[in-house]
Amino acid sequence: MSKEITMYGADWCGDCRRSKRFLDENNVAYNYIDVEVDLAAADKVMEINGGMKSIPVLVFEDGTHMTEPSDNDLKAKLESLSIL
Repeated sequence: MSKEITMYGADWCGDCRRSKRFLDENNVAYNYIDVEVDLAAADKVMEINGGMKSIPVLVFEDGTHMTEPSDNDLKAKLESLSIL
């Protein structure tokens, strides 16, 4: 089963850097999409967030997503998916 995670973020975003660091430190594989470079991804973020440009947005293989998760919330989600 694929443990596919996609993270939408931007280099200037502190929460994005924190979530990336958390995933990297826990050896969690993910696809990173920079919304500053990929304008279609920026539109996708707004679609997911009901018109808000909030990042990071992490989309999981079960179809759920998290916007601006704390490290603790992200850890709990990854544990629920048996990724951590």
